Amino acid sequence: MRTTHWMRGTVVAAAVTLLVAACGSSGSSTGATSSGLPKPPAVPMQQTLGQGEGALNIVVWAGYAEDGSNSKTVDWVHPFEKATGCMVNAKIGNTSDEMVTLMKTGQYDGVSASGDATLRLIYGGVVAPVNTALVPNYATIAPFLKDRPWNSVDGQMYGIPHGWGANVLMWNPAVVKTAPTSWSAVFASPNTYAGKVTAYDSPIYIADAALYLSKTQPSLGITNPYELTTKQFDAAVSLLKTMRASWNRPWSAYTDEISDFEHGSSVIGTAWQINANTINADKKITVDTTVPVEGATGWSDTWMIAAHAAHPNCMYEWMNWITSPKVNDQVAEWFGEAPAQTLACKVATAGFCQQYHALDAAYAAKIAYWTTPRTECGDSRGNTCVDYSTWTQAWTGIKG
Repeated sequence: MRTTHWMRGTVVAAAVTLLVAACGSSGSSTGATSSGLPKPPAVPMQQTLGQGEGALNIVVWAGYAEDGSNSKTVDWVHPFEKATGCMVNAKIGNTSDEMVTLMKTGQYDGVSASGDATLRLIYGGVVAPVNTALVPNYATIAPFLKDRPWNSVDGQMYGIPHGWGANVLMWNPAVVKTAPTSWSAVFASPNTYAGKVTAYDSPIYIADAALYLSKTQPSLGITNPYELTTKQFDAAVSLLKTMRASWNRPWSAYTDEISDFEHGSSVIGTAWQINANTINADKKITVDTTVPVEGATGWSDTWMIAAHAAHPNCMYEWMNWITSPKVNDQVAEWFGEAPAQTLACKVATAGFCQQYHALDAAYAAKIAYWTTPRTECGDSRGNTCVDYSTWTQAWTGIKG
């Protein structure tokens, strides 16, 4: 079974409260962006690419920097080292919160950050703006992943998109006879499949409830599931507390969800496409997936460079290498996600890009990508939104 981001959603609440400080307030930022958010701390952007420094220290999701240790045929680190002379030291970050902590030590040159970490890194002054002109492969990255709220500020990119995917609705058709088309299949109360519904174990899952409410209770005025006023946030939390009675157990390790479905203790709930693919490959049961009519949350990972990287040239070399067509395809197929590099689909295994909707902008538009909640709403509401530390506290209460 391939290595994947199985610990992505595990959260240590005590750490989160400290880590979100830079995200929930403007800190040393001055002025405001065109979107109404404060400007990040002024961090210089590299202007030219020089000689590689001979080393590279990075924080990565498991499966993003394979060197042949897990599989002899899966290795894009040693070819990079041979091509650039930059020797790679990769540190696995099991959660977004852990990645933020590691990057704040100043010991790493870069990180493969998800959207629930990126703004914390940007507004904490931990990462620098990225000069995309120094990354030739950026030109053919999927346009719908560029200049987005989780990887840029006011038109300035703070990273290079790497890979992405949706949090889909998955079900066992042997039990769920009618294919669901709405998230009401999990949020409805009472629930037909009470005791066998699963959810994603992370505070960011509150956004899933908010997205559903944005479509089913438009009077709440939810326009962005990550920018919630207290009233909107309370409605999402209330929905999840009601839903909790239907849960089997929330999952953070992808292996837990796979096991629960294969053993029948879960029959419907939120999932990653790789979970469904693995279950179907195991052939113990069959599952189906869809992006419901309300849309879905999801992730888009971004390679970011440290504000004070000791090996900045090697980090730029890595960002270009990891988003080259062949390598980006290797990572995506090993990890189980859509590649960000459009040309990766020219070298991908037949059917892979179609399976993960890699070039499907309409599919991608249905996804509300993880973005760190801040007090600044990013619109005329000003600083009235609920920040991530409160999301973390609420999630503890929801799980009981």
